Amino acid sequence: MLFLGIDAGTTSLKAGLFDERGNARAIVNEEYSLITPSADEAEIDPAEYWRACVSAVRRVLAKANVRREDIVSIGVSSQGETTIAVDVQGNALRRALVWLDNRATAQAQQIAAHFDLKRVYEITGDPEIVPTWTACKILWLKQNEPEIFRRVHKFILVEDYLLQRLTGRFATDGAVACTSMLWDIRCGGWWSEMLDFIGITPAQLSEPVAPGGIVGTLRPDAASELGLSPKVQVVACGMDQAAGAVGAGNIRLGVISETTGAALAIQATMPAPHLDATGKLPVYVHDAHDLFLFVPVCNTGGMALRWFRDQFGQEEMRVAREQNRDAYDRLGELAQTVDPGCEGLTMLPHLMGAFSPEYNMNAHGVFYGFTLRHTKAHFARAILEAIAFMLKRNLDLMRALGVEVHEVRSTGGGAKSPLWLQIKADVLGLPVVTLEQEDTAVLGDAILAAVACGVHTNLADACAAMVRLRGRIEPNVVTRAAYDAAFAQYVSVYDRLYGR
Repeated sequence: MLFLGIDAGTTSLKAGLFDERGNARAIVNEEYSLITPSADEAEIDPAEYWRACVSAVRRVLAKANVRREDIVSIGVSSQGETTIAVDVQGNALRRALVWLDNRATAQAQQIAAHFDLKRVYEITGDPEIVPTWTACKILWLKQNEPEIFRRVHKFILVEDYLLQRLTGRFATDGAVACTSMLWDIRCGGWWSEMLDFIGITPAQLSEPVAPGGIVGTLRPDAASELGLSPKVQVVACGMDQAAGAVGAGNIRLGVISETTGAALAIQATMPAPHLDATGKLPVYVHDAHDLFLFVPVCNTGGMALRWFRDQFGQEEMRVAREQNRDAYDRLGELAQTVDPGCEGLTMLPHLMGAFSPEYNMNAHGVFYGFTLRHTKAHFARAILEAIAFMLKRNLDLMRALGVEVHEVRSTGGGAKSPLWLQIKADVLGLPVVTLEQEDTAVLGDAILAAVACGVHTNLADACAAMVRLRGRIEPNVVTRAAYDAAFAQYVSVYDRLYGR
């Protein structure tokens, strides 16, 4: 029996096919591009998610060369907060407002004026009221596109959109809805007071199911498009961060994992939702039953490196194509030639505002301290170091709150770079553990799908069978002084530009 994981991220959708031991038969990636009409706007045609899903699944089937009858269930996860307005058939009425979209600033301020922030945090786990959250985006639609708002049957998330295309059912789960600022993480349902303020009803949102719950089987037209049997069961697997935690084996207290994909996110499994008295750490609903996650998110993690590749790495992309290599590998080789600290060059990777722990939507990306000596290689390494510095800032906050951090499990595309892994270990002064499967979100989807259909009796057994560690990178003490100085400058540059 085989299990398919589908994870719709910010800039690409991944599909992976696994057996009950966690062996990957095939994994493919389908990229899509965001539309950015202005610096504060990020949109996409939701049909792109479905196009990418169909293409990715068909490519996986061809690559793995398996019978469609061998696939028994599909687990689906996605990015959070991205808001899609659809009609009764599930057709989008406009382009999706991607989670990065910051246009709903005025609406965030309206909500902040009405609700006490401490209470919002207690109910939703959201530490700040910012334009990112789905509640703000829906209110923006109501006030700026009233005709669209009037026609909307449901406001749904990306996971919901794919589940509906797959099964015909509008469904969601708390592990993806928890960052909408519409979800009560304490009782596991829609927060009626926020819905009333915005002017919508629960009927205009997706029907909740439990994380890891079966939504239904493939509708015939979807099965035909995907090349699968209509008997395949479809499972809701929450946000990519929760699914990724499962794929990293992060389902018990004391485990820390980080994902460097388009965004940087850190996951720390916690027993209860209200353990941060400072109210700074975002709290998510875990896919693991009755557990939660601290998930500080830095919205432009690996996306900052992709921006650099696309804008300044044309030569690296050309050479990579000729050599059948990845352009990111070439950028890593360039960065490897530069000493830690980049000879004083510092980057702030806030290309779409700063998230945890700063929460400053007015922050922007910065390269600081470059001279005539600095080269493209310095700039490439400065980006890698900046993401490691963001990771350190958030782990330092967790430690201050009493969270024990002994090692960090590194996942996502960034875990494929040996240099980046070493930089993170050196900056943190902690061992960084890698996994045989870096694409932990699609593996987590497959794990949850395997549990849902009864192949594994519970999540702990499934993770024990399907998650395997690969290596351990120890910090290099020789670089400690250089990185301490570079990190201090990183913090100083932010504080001088934007204040605390």
